[in-house]
Amino acid sequence: MFQGTLIVLISLGYVGILFAIAYYGDKRADAGRSIIANPYVYALSMAVYCTAWTLYGSVGRAAQTGLGFLPIYLGPTLMAALWWFVLRKIIRISKSNRITSIADFIASRYGKSGLLGGLVTVIAVVGVVPYIALQLKAVTSSFDLLWRNPGLAETLRQSSVDTSANTAFYVAMLLAAFAILFGTRHLDVTEHHEGLVAAIAFESVVKLFAFLAVGLFVTYGVYNGFTDIVTRAAAKPELMALFTIGTGNDGYTNWASLLFLSMMAILFLPRQFQMAVVENVDETHLNKAIWLFPLYLLAINLFVLPIAFGGLLHFPDGAVDADTFVITVPMAEGQIGLALLVFLGGFSAAASMVIVETVALSTMVSNDLIMPLLLRLRPVRVTEQGDLGRLLLAIRRVSIVAILLLGYLYFRLIGQSSSLVSIGLISFAAVAQFAPAILGGIYWKGGTRLGALSGLVGGFLLWGYTLPLPSLAEAGGLPMGFVETGLGGIHLLRPYALLGLHGLDPISHSLFWSMVVNLGLYVTVSLVGRQSVREHGQATIFVDVATYGSGGDQLLLWRGTATVVSLHDLLVRFLGEARSQRALTTYARQRGLDLATIAEADAELVQHAERLLAGSIGAASARVAIASVVKEEALSMHEVMRMLDETSQIIAYSHQLEQRSQQLEEKSLALEAASTELRTANERLQELDRMKDDFISTVTHELRTPLTSIRAFSEILHDNPQLDLSQRTNFLEIILKESERLTRLINQVLDLAKLESGAAEWVGEAVDLAALIQDVLASTSGLLQDKGVQLQIALPDATPPIFVDRDRITQVLLNLFSNAIKFCQTGSGEIRVAMERHNGQVQVRVTDNGPGISLQEQAVIFDKFRQVSESAAGKPQGTGLGLPISMQIITHYGGDLWVESEPGNGATFCFTLPLLEAEIDGMTGWQDDKMTG
Repeated sequence: MFQGTLIVLISLGYVGILFAIAYYGDKRADAGRSIIANPYVYALSMAVYCTAWTLYGSVGRAAQTGLGFLPIYLGPTLMAALWWFVLRKIIRISKSNRITSIADFIASRYGKSGLLGGLVTVIAVVGVVPYIALQLKAVTSSFDLLWRNPGLAETLRQSSVDTSANTAFYVAMLLAAFAILFGTRHLDVTEHHEGLVAAIAFESVVKLFAFLAVGLFVTYGVYNGFTDIVTRAAAKPELMALFTIGTGNDGYTNWASLLFLSMMAILFLPRQFQMAVVENVDETHLNKAIWLFPLYLLAINLFVLPIAFGGLLHFPDGAVDADTFVITVPMAEGQIGLALLVFLGGFSAAASMVIVETVALSTMVSNDLIMPLLLRLRPVRVTEQGDLGRLLLAIRRVSIVAILLLGYLYFRLIGQSSSLVSIGLISFAAVAQFAPAILGGIYWKGGTRLGALSGLVGGFLLWGYTLPLPSLAEAGGLPMGFVETGLGGIHLLRPYALLGLHGLDPISHSLFWSMVVNLGLYVTVSLVGRQSVREHGQATIFVDVATYGSGGDQLLLWRGTATVVSLHDLLVRFLGEARSQRALTTYARQRGLDLATIAEADAELVQHAERLLAGSIGAASARVAIASVVKEEALSMHEVMRMLDETSQIIAYSHQLEQRSQQLEEKSLALEAASTELRTANERLQELDRMKDDFISTVTHELRTPLTSIRAFSEILHDNPQLDLSQRTNFLEIILKESERLTRLINQVLDLAKLESGAAEWVGEAVDLAALIQDVLASTSGLLQDKGVQLQIALPDATPPIFVDRDRITQVLLNLFSNAIKFCQTGSGEIRVAMERHNGQVQVRVTDNGPGISLQEQAVIFDKFRQVSESAAGKPQGTGLGLPISMQIITHYGGDLWVESEPGNGATFCFTLPLLEAEIDGMTGWQDDKMTG
């Protein structure tokens, strides 16, 4: 279908994008601007759980068992509901103790046991190698489908896809290069691999997009939706069994087993521990991940059944492997681009899993397997070497290549003869062996190192005997008699029917026996045996992490002698001169010490050095390295108990001080807020007093002006009886106007007093506001003509009524129109009056082309109820009180009044009033904002 070179180039281009993202993430981290300190990135990085198994294997399993694929995703969903209690505790423990891996976690819990850490590492590597082989198989199969088959007809003639071993090898080496470049840049693995996490989050988006794309195509492109696919599948008798859970191997026992396995896998797979715990930058990110991760699982599984049914309907003879339906169905429909997108999605899912898994496993191999061996076999030479950082990084890089080669070898021996799901479940059952040691270790103080060791050994041996060895026999690596008749011909030792237990599928059978032995030995040996002093101290720190928290640093369960120089030299050998000096300088500055003048190191400095080493070489190796340069004195159990009790008291007292400090801070903030409120109230009172003075001044001025005019013209008439009739008439008209103005002022003062006191009477009636505007404008026509002002009117054809007091709204309109006329220039003035409807309200806008109003003047108008001073005599006048009254009236009827203006561009006074609802419902012919001029 494609030229191999094109597929390779596209794949390399995609890997190049991942490199760019990872590089950018690391650069941002170096600059102190993290891109992974985000709960959404954290949740997406945890979607590394969804591998090529999800993209290919889930469809294959659904084609065989129907709903049987669901437990693999229901388990993590159920466990996500417990993350706030389980995973959060694991994160807190890990951060407090600088845990670097799941092996380091278990080793630290049980007295920093190097033997236990090494055993966990072996189990993890052996258990996860099949899972890595699964990814190589999926990528290689999809690659060969696109390249090696020139047409779909040939694909249909093949009973299985002919995968290429060379392709798997090249893929393995490419992923190894990525993991080495971005997973082993720093020695301290507690330093977050920000670029790697960013790339994994991006890959989670890519694989989700690819799966949704092919799901939408099959469901709505090939068929006519979910109903169409289900109806067609239900009509096929051979597919009816897929609509039920079923019985036997695919029944409820299998569901329960898969639920338990997937619940443990989401916590204890090395890659999940790496992403969820080691790479966590803020435990509050769990708040988002608790619901976002299950939502991701839901989205990526929406189209599993439609694709499975669609593939079975498309290829009814079973000639095509169901694991490849996501790519063969688009190929059969000629959608080569979509098939390539699916290939990239599968490659992305496989790459993310392999990269993170190998990084996590290489850390475990380096810190908990090889380094403890080196320190124990030749402690003097190792600790006396120069910079061991390069050696550690080299070990991790070689480990990555070795692990991928083991996965490739498993793929060559067994992987090609097994389905994707069966390979993945083998790994799930392996990591489930960590559950008793970890869960018991964080909730039960009585768990001992020997109990955890014996439980892990027993469970691992039972797992290996009942799953990998039979798979190897079925692939031809061992005689089939081992499966059929048992080891040495003993029927009770048959790996699929151990001790005569029949009726279980291989996974459930292996899980039952391995967990019975593991948990039984862990509990029994722990109850029978006794903890060492160090075990007891570590058990307390882990189980009571909520009590101690970061106070675990204060648990100085050490006594002996050590020199500052020896500790400094030890740190330099492992961490390098610059980093060691920086760490010790920071430590000394925080405690006000001068290490140059101190010869003997105290317990706190020894523990600090051990914690620094633990971040790079693991807790067990750090303990061995510290022991090589210090002389430690044994502590009794009584002394340890006393130290623990003293530390808990110190921490409790510290918490009390923190709470007291917080209470004092809250009271201080409350006092400050109260003081601010008092200052604000005092300023408000001063402002009200100033407003009162302004109001009195305004009223006095407005009253004095017409009274002065009336008095002056009355005296003229009285003292000059000889004035001719025309002059007397003119003066009398002026007196009459000033009297009317005085009367209006007095009425407004009285009206404002009534409004403010609540004594005003309000009469309501249905008013046609458009008609009222026309009437008011007609009454001002004389003023408009005298000043030469042009009038433009924009009113709707049909207007729903408003329920108001006609006289009071007339007063508002007169005030706004008079002010607009007042501020227009004589001979060139222009006024626009418009009415519109918005969301059940009517809005009136009165605009003039006068000098406009500045923001400061607007504040004066509305905050102090003052109006611009009157203009020349004989022109429209404002009393200075119209606007406050207008605001009171409009507010009373549920409306609002405001001004829009810029200096030099005129002013627009606007007000809104609610429409009469009964009329709105029955009104026809009225449209929003449709105006006529």
